[in-house]
Amino acid sequence: MTKVVNYISESFEELKSNVTWPAWAEVQRLTIVVAVFSVVFALATWGVDEVFAKTLAVFFNWIKA
Repeated sequence: MTKVVNYISESFEELKSNVTWPAWAEVQRLTIVVAVFSVVFALATWGVDEVFAKTLAVFFNWIKA
C-alpha cells in the first residue's frame, strides 16, 4: 500500500513542478478547434453513411425487380 501512496504522491508532485500547462486562452481556443472538427467529422461520417445506405437500397431494389 505504501508503494501506491508513494506513486500517487510523486505523480502529483510531477504534475505540479515538471508539467508545462497551457494558458487558459490557449485551452479555450484548442477546445473550440476540437469541437468544430468533431462536428465536421460527425457530419462527414453521417453523409457517407447516408450515401451508402441509399446506394444499397437502390441496389437491392434493382436486384428485387
